Amino acid sequence: MSPSSEVPPALLLANLGTPAAATPAAVSAYLREFLSDPRVVQIPRWLWRPLLRWVILPRRSPKVAHKYASIWLDGGSPLAVHTAALARAVQERLPDREVGYAMRYGAPSLAAALASLRERGVRRVRVLPLYPQYSTTTTASMADAIAMHGAGMRVELLHDYHADPDWAAAIAASIRAFHAEHGRGQRLLLSYHGIPERLVRAGDPYAAQCEASTQAIAHALGVERDALLLTFQSRFGPERWLQPYTLQTLQELARQGVHTVDVVCPGFAADCLETLEEIALQNAEAFRAAGGETLRYIRCLNGSPMHADVLAKLARSDAGWS
Repeated sequence: MSPSSEVPPALLLANLGTPAAATPAAVSAYLREFLSDPRVVQIPRWLWRPLLRWVILPRRSPKVAHKYASIWLDGGSPLAVHTAALARAVQERLPDREVGYAMRYGAPSLAAALASLRERGVRRVRVLPLYPQYSTTTTASMADAIAMHGAGMRVELLHDYHADPDWAAAIAASIRAFHAEHGRGQRLLLSYHGIPERLVRAGDPYAAQCEASTQAIAHALGVERDALLLTFQSRFGPERWLQPYTLQTLQELARQGVHTVDVVCPGFAADCLETLEEIALQNAEAFRAAGGETLRYIRCLNGSPMHADVLAKLARSDAGWS
């Protein structure tokens, strides 16, 4: 193929994943793939596989399906709907390359997306994980999938963008827009997905990057770092995860007499179960039960123009790709 007829490079926006439907069967299939990844659950396979199949999935799938049903959209899972919209918006800003999206778990899978691009003659692909902060549990798993399924192409992976000033400015702008419409709560809390503390002790940079993200957002807002609370949510299993925990912090704020808290989730590029159900529903109810009045959730950047601008600029940059 001559240079003039070479297939343009591609960009894949890669998110974590989602069930295909808000049903126990679909949730079970999704959780089976997700929780079978040794990057996610680091328990010996001989012990974990039967436990997952015969105990975890039968118990959790119906409960998780009920949670998904409470936030499901006409077009499907919020994470899938918003990720697809974001990819379309980024495509408008990058007419010289093909922009698509893929999921690490579930469909459309990263493996299938890479295979499709290879079959159509694409030789250079950039994969932009929709994880601003790097973790061995997330971005490293993307790298694993690329190593397995990216043969025959030059596939580059964006390491992280946790302190990118344009990204921080977009988060700050979304907070300002919310406050302009609804007023300010008494406290502003930034809730990130948690990971086990032992991973950080072993060298995972995630906790440090969450702190750096919080500092960058504070700077973009023009406030002191102490004006923002940093917490961690979505703990799974009995071991100690990164603290302070979001739920316990909200309950303590309520007991201290704080009536209104605004919560934003800067570790999530698109709204999903962890933001719309865990934060906006479960944690809001727990905050009220502890004596608070209103938890106001500030939505993710999703498919907004400013989010698409940030990612298009990152896609064109040479920094952070490997």
